[in-house]
Formats: sequence, structure tokens, C-alpha cells
Amino acid sequence: METIKVNFENRIDMEWIEQGAEIIKRGGVVAFPTETVYGLGADALNQDAVKKIFEAKGRPQDNPLIIHVADADLSAFAQEIPGKAQELMDKFWPGPLTLILKKTDLIPMETSAGLDTVGIRMPSNETAMLLIRASGCPIAAPSANISGKPSPTNFRRCVEDLDGRVDMIIGDGSSIVGLESTIVDYSVHPPRLLRPGYITYDDLLTVDHEIVYDEAMTRADEKEIPKAPGMKYRHYAPKAPLTIITGNEGKVEKRILALAENYQNQGKVVGVLAPKEREKMYNKENIRFISLGSEKNSSEIARNLFEGLRTFDDLNVDVILAEGFSEKGVGVAIMNRLKKASGFNIIEV
Repeated sequence: METIKVNFENRIDMEWIEQGAEIIKRGGVVAFPTETVYGLGADALNQDAVKKIFEAKGRPQDNPLIIHVADADLSAFAQEIPGKAQELMDKFWPGPLTLILKKTDLIPMETSAGLDTVGIRMPSNETAMLLIRASGCPIAAPSANISGKPSPTNFRRCVEDLDGRVDMIIGDGSSIVGLESTIVDYSVHPPRLLRPGYITYDDLLTVDHEIVYDEAMTRADEKEIPKAPGMKYRHYAPKAPLTIITGNEGKVEKRILALAENYQNQGKVVGVLAPKEREKMYNKENIRFISLGSEKNSSEIARNLFEGLRTFDDLNVDVILAEGFSEKGVGVAIMNRLKKASGFNIIEV
């Protein structure tokens, strides 16, 4: 397949948006930017088009898709919208929030992975909204990468993964959030936070104090169909095995340097992921150090996380050692992604 590739550097070109929309209307697949990460989109109401998403990504068929809409009227897609869910929509849409609701029969089972629920969100990215409106349908869109790899937050990474696999790739710069959307399940009572994100648990509680969060509930076992993406399979993972080291800052630094030396003695190339405050500590000739930004700015760290993990692939490291981050605010989402990228391989010191 020859992939059409277009990157809006200075302004959005509606001719390319219309071409992308025509591809989606014909049942094709288009990668496009959102404020969270880049998405891989197809007509959410066309079961054959949705199957192409799974094929392009190598995504398991029991991993449900989120549908992206440009209109807050969800009556065609959701059986009902609880009052507090509507309040969250009013406050945070358009933006990085997905709500899981009981679906109508209009949503194919291929989109919902056989579940009677569907995740819905309205992105704030202008290119995404224009594409959805021009397509005239909700767009089902997981992250635009090969399944399991760190999600792409720029045009180049989409091309790396999907060139020749999809009909079109549209870019418009780097994602401003850098983490997938927060997901709240309103098909159950009390509602549950299934995936933390840029909109934090505390943000959600300002609207609905009944929302519950239990980290164990963000994972599904092997026999269970996950209600949201990222719950069951190894996600966000670079090629090299990743270990997280958490605890007292001084002890964390010493343990990382000791582990790095041990791996180097085995002839392995070591990567270290940490805040920029530790650059002098880790930026040594025999360590591939990547800074995610200041530990005082969790939004910066979130925005750079996936690109940092993918850069380790570029550097061909054999192992990655990552400092843990404070699990407050957006830090909960950062650690959620890091833990899943590591396969929950965590050392506490």
C-alpha cells in the first residue's frame, strides 16, 4: 500500500483534510494528530473499516476502540448519559477525557470488541475536529503505532510505524499533552477511573465525588475483555527491557548507577530515564541519558515520556533504567504508563 503523507507545518490545508475525509468515507484508514497522541482512524460505524485498524496495528481483536466525535450530542451512540457524565463533558470537552457508556446498536461489535459499552471523546486538536466533521461520522481511533510500542506524539513516529500500512498520515506538530486520554467508566456505579491521564483524579472529583480509582482496576486478566485500551496487553513498551527504581532520591541514584555499572560489565548498552535535575549524575560517557524535563513540571514530563522511550530504540540500548516519579496529579498517569511499559518491573529502595 502506498501511503499519502502530509505534514502541516504552518497552517492547516483543507484540501488535504477533505482528501483524508474521503478516504475515511470509503472505508480507509487515516493517521491524524490529536492533543493527546496521534490516532489511527476509520469510520467507527463501518465494521470492515474498523477491522483495518486492527490489521494495520497488529492489535488484538478484544481490545476496544475509542470513538472520536465533533458534536456533544451522543444520542445516536450512547443509550443514556448519566447527569454527572454530562457535567464532565460540559467541563472538559473538547479535551483529553473519554467516557465509557452503554452503546447503541449503531456501534458495531468490532468497534467495541464485543462489549455492550463504548468509549467516546471529543478531541480539542483542530486538525482532528476538522477531519471528523468532514468525514461525517465518528472516527474510531487508537494510537497510531504498532500495537504495544510507545504511542506516537509526532508525525515522524507515525511514519516510522505505519508507512505502507495505512492510506494516509496527517501531521501538524507534536501532541501538546503526550499521554492518552483519561478514561472514566459510567456504565457501572459508582463510576470508575480506568485510565489516569492529564485530567487528573482530583479534577474529576470536583465534578463527581463518587468516581472511584483503584490501580488494580486499571488491569484486566488474560480471560477478561478489557473495557478500555491499555488495560490488558503490554503497552507503551520500548524494545529494551525497562526497570523502574523508586524510593529515596539518593538511594535511587546510587542503585541506578550500580545497576548500570553491572550491566556495562556484561557488555550491555544502558539507557537512563530521569528528570533533567539528574543530568550531571547520569550523563556519563557510558550511559545513554534522556531527560524528560524538570521534575517540578509534570506536564512537561508527560509530554516527553513516549518520545523519550522511543528515542531509546533509536539509540539501540540493551536495558533501560528509569527513575520513578511522584504519583501526584499528572504523575499518576506518568507512572501508570511507565509501569505498563516495564511490565511492572519495579525496584523499591
